[in-house]
Amino acid sequence: MTDTPTHCPYCALQCGMNLGGGPPPAAAARPGAGPPLRVTPRTDVPANQGGLCQKGWTSAEVLTVPDRLTAPLMRPRRGAPLEPCTWDQALDRIAAEVRRLRDAHGPDAVAVFGGGGLTNEKAYQLGKFARIALGTAQIDYNGRFCMSSAAAAVGRAFGMDRGLPGPITDLAAAEAILLAGGNVAETMPPFMRHVTAMQRAGGAFIVVDPRRTATAKQADLHLQPTPGTDLALANGMLHLALTEGLVDEEYIAARTNGFAAVRTVINSYWPDRVERITGVPVPHMREAVRLLARGRRSYILTARGAEQHARGVDMVTAFINLALALGLPGREGSGYGCVTGQGNGQGGREHGQKADQLPGYRKIDDPAARAHVAAVWGVDPRTLPGPGRSAYELLSALGTPGGPRMLLLFGSNPVVSAPRAAAVEQRLDALEFLVAADFVLSETAARADVVLPTAQWAEESGTMTNLEGRVLRRRRAVPPPDGVRTDLEIIAELARRLDAPGVWSTDPAEVFDELRAASAGGPADYSGITYERIEREGGVFWPCPSPGHPGTPRPFLDRFATPDGRARFTPVEHGGAVEDVDADYPVYLTTGRVLAQYQSGAQTRRVRPLAEAAPEAFVEMHPDLAARLGIDDGADVRVASRRGTATVRARLTDAIRHDTVFIPFHWAGEGRANLLTNPALDPVSRMPEFKVCAVRLEPVAAPRADGTGASGVRAFHGTGIDGTGIDGTGIDGSEIDESGAAREPSGASR
Repeated sequence: MTDTPTHCPYCALQCGMNLGGGPPPAAAARPGAGPPLRVTPRTDVPANQGGLCQKGWTSAEVLTVPDRLTAPLMRPRRGAPLEPCTWDQALDRIAAEVRRLRDAHGPDAVAVFGGGGLTNEKAYQLGKFARIALGTAQIDYNGRFCMSSAAAAVGRAFGMDRGLPGPITDLAAAEAILLAGGNVAETMPPFMRHVTAMQRAGGAFIVVDPRRTATAKQADLHLQPTPGTDLALANGMLHLALTEGLVDEEYIAARTNGFAAVRTVINSYWPDRVERITGVPVPHMREAVRLLARGRRSYILTARGAEQHARGVDMVTAFINLALALGLPGREGSGYGCVTGQGNGQGGREHGQKADQLPGYRKIDDPAARAHVAAVWGVDPRTLPGPGRSAYELLSALGTPGGPRMLLLFGSNPVVSAPRAAAVEQRLDALEFLVAADFVLSETAARADVVLPTAQWAEESGTMTNLEGRVLRRRRAVPPPDGVRTDLEIIAELARRLDAPGVWSTDPAEVFDELRAASAGGPADYSGITYERIEREGGVFWPCPSPGHPGTPRPFLDRFATPDGRARFTPVEHGGAVEDVDADYPVYLTTGRVLAQYQSGAQTRRVRPLAEAAPEAFVEMHPDLAARLGIDDGADVRVASRRGTATVRARLTDAIRHDTVFIPFHWAGEGRANLLTNPALDPVSRMPEFKVCAVRLEPVAAPRADGTGASGVRAFHGTGIDGTGIDGTGIDGSEIDESGAAREPSGASR
């Protein structure tokens, strides 16, 4: 089998890998499991430069998990079990339900929920399907929970939302990098290769995080603030930059607007006040500012820890203000950037599956944008719906009076990933009809009336846009199993049954060509990008408005994308978390990810090496807090917020603040972190406040002799999503290199 060059199915780094024949994982050797695939890293992709994390090394095993769906499932009636059916039966039933509900209640009775892991082609086609096949305004996607706050802040400041201000390889030549709220050593380990190269050359790495994470342990300086106080910290650092004469007044005058108003606000963030708010010592803040200002090549980067707040846009804006005051954005080798999370978190929001956007990052309420896209689709712009509800608002409206009565779900598992998850379950159950397109029976798909088995990343082609804004080719290496269809095929079949106007191709290359035309002239202009160029050039940076255009790896060197070409300062004030600690809920909870799992875990919890490396949810807490509460290491702990209760195992460590606990959000069942999280929304981005809420903790009864916990639920060790064992092994014992990236084990085939 010839090796197929492609990219990892997980995070936005989109590491390059080859898929080919070779010694098969045991899982792939089962009868009917499909052809074996061997993963090897590519050295020609700048983002990973030959490195992969453990998730990447084991990614081929996702294709052959034991509970892979290979036939549609349907309930003959509400409350009946799911049963196998034919594709025609499933699609006809869905189309009939759409017509019934749309005729009775209008087009907004049917909603669509997409995913940040969908290819550009699928995200584009899904948005088109919602607007002209269903006629609904009710479409959003789980990427709203990813970097929407950063996107809004960057758009406000620079006029265009691009994750990083230049190629990721620029980081290695930096003199300083500040990362606020990101644990890239675990979430995207090969990223650390670029940081390590910078440090070896004398650069400084500064990490802002309430936990001493694997990333913070590599930092030259770790700032450990109280959760929810990042805005005050950034304002305090800007105050120090002003008082110490470190701001770039010439740059501010030449390339920005609005600094006077920011200066007025910053005057009240004197160092001692900020230390009281954040808990970060003044000398540490001062050192961080001096490190960032000492040269011309510094970066300020934010990730979910600074963004997943009910004031996330303002938090990011505070860091952007600091970057602008130091003169960093718009210069090669420096600037502000956002570390995108999901695999296509950047491209997934650019082409129409977001409630307020049309392809090319156009606003859906802009008459010119509507006219352009409608012409590409061959419809009257007056027939296009307007903006719909944002992700959590959409989920909260399901099954309510005036809300959607039917939901079509593609590539998302909100029962695990959405805040206040128990309430989301209730809303899903209140629907008249739920459709899920997935490759396994995830926690959300298990509640559906129809489940459609979909092709996976190595079984279809398409494009992804990584955290640099580089458009990449994902190539098909093997055909999907018999009985499985691609999302493009599903959308096309439903559009045909609904008599939708226009062309509904199932060929990714043809869909991409239509996307190019629809994006032409928009902020995210892909019109000059072709599959051939991507292959020839190793990816193309957008915007790329014509075939002869070189692409735009560094978009703000000459001017920002604002009407006057200047970046905008915006004054922002610290307000704290929506929900602070009190006598009833005296501890802060923050959430995040771990190395061996990804997002809701629907993929990674099924891969044996990953399930064994991270088998269950846990609560990380300081030993002093545990001693006060009578909690032993490894004991079951009940964690309660105002929204729900989770039961998890205690993990004691001095790497976290005394007043804070941490729960990763990858697991289902009683250990779901998102049973606890606060759905309070940012007024601009509509991002929920995942990263901080108030909780109380108490020990529960010791595990029983039969291995079950206090609730009677058997502990989850190396098992599938429903507790069934995963037979078959993959690449075990991955070694971790000095950058935190997993290497293939000794003796393994390369």
